Amino acid sequence: MLVIEAREDPTLPAGRPYSSARIKTQGLHAWTYGRIEARMKLPYGQGIWPAFWMLGDNNKGWPASGEIDILEHIGREPDTIYATVHAPGYSGGNGVGSNLVVPEGTLKDDFHVYAIEWQENEIRWFFDDQEYFKLTPADVPSDWIFDHDFFIIMNMAVGGRWPGYPDKTTTFPQFLTVDYVRVYQRP
Repeated sequence: MLVIEAREDPTLPAGRPYSSARIKTQGLHAWTYGRIEARMKLPYGQGIWPAFWMLGDNNKGWPASGEIDILEHIGREPDTIYATVHAPGYSGGNGVGSNLVVPEGTLKDDFHVYAIEWQENEIRWFFDDQEYFKLTPADVPSDWIFDHDFFIIMNMAVGGRWPGYPDKTTTFPQFLTVDYVRVYQRP
C-alpha cells in the first residue's frame, strides 16, 4: 500500500514544522474522461487535509486549466467529504461542489472507494459506488472547461486557510493509506 505520512518536526523552519508528501502523474500520464477511483483510508484531526484530485494538463495555469477535486477532506470535519470543480469564474472559495456526511468514524476506521465518472458535459462523484453529486455545464456560472487531459494528484497537506492549522488536539503522525488508484476508459 501507499502511505503518505504527515509528521510534526520542530527542526523544520519556524511556522512550518510539518512534513508530508504528494504524488502526481504530471508529465507521465493524463486522461480525458473515464472513471478515476482510489480506495483509501483517510487521516483525521485539526489541520489535516488529504486530497485526491486532478489538474488540467494544458499548461494554462490555475484556474484556467481547471481542477477536479475527486475527494477533499478536512480533519476538523472527520465525517465529511467534499467534491468540487474550479475554473475561471468559479475558483477558490467560489468553486462549485457538494459534500457528503457519513456516519462517525467511517472515514478513518475503514477503507472506502472515492471516484468520479467523467464524460463529455458531465462529472459524477461516488462514495463506495453510491453517487452523491453530479455536475453539468448548466450547473457552473461560467465556461465548462472539463474537456481536455487532466493529471492525477494525491496529497496530504497540513494547515492552510480552509482546514486551519494543527492545534493541541492534533496527533502526529497522520497517515493517508491508499490501497489502489485506477483509471478506466472506454476503448
